[in-house]
Amino acid sequence: MEDLGDAERRLQAAQLAGDVEALDRLLDDRLIFTLGADTYTKADDLEMHRTRAQVVTRMAEEELTVVADGRAGVTWFLGSVEGTVNGSPFAARMRYTRTWLHDDTHGWRIIAAHASTTD
Repeated sequence: MEDLGDAERRLQAAQLAGDVEALDRLLDDRLIFTLGADTYTKADDLEMHRTRAQVVTRMAEEELTVVADGRAGVTWFLGSVEGTVNGSPFAARMRYTRTWLHDDTHGWRIIAAHASTTD
C-alpha cells in the first residue's frame, strides 16, 4: 500500500501543476470540500483547475501530519499558498485537513477536506 504522506505530496504537486487528470485520480467521486461556509464537490474542484479559474503558483509546506489506520487516513497540512482565483491574486497561510480512503483499484483518494486561513 502506498504511503499516505506520498499521496498527499502527489496531491500538492498536482495542484501546483494544474494537473486535472492526477487530481481526478486523487479525489473520490463523493468528495465534499469545505472552505468557510461554502462546500464544493469533486466536479467543482476539477472545473476550477480545468478552466484555470484557480491557479496555484506556490505551495510551501511548513508542517505535515499524517495518520493512517488500515484503509482510512487523515492529513493535516499547514503552509503558505499563493495563486489566482478568477484572475485575482491571493496569498494565504492555510490549514488543510483531508480525510483519505484507500482501495486496491484507486489507492489513496480524498473523500472529505476542510481548509481555513491561519493568522
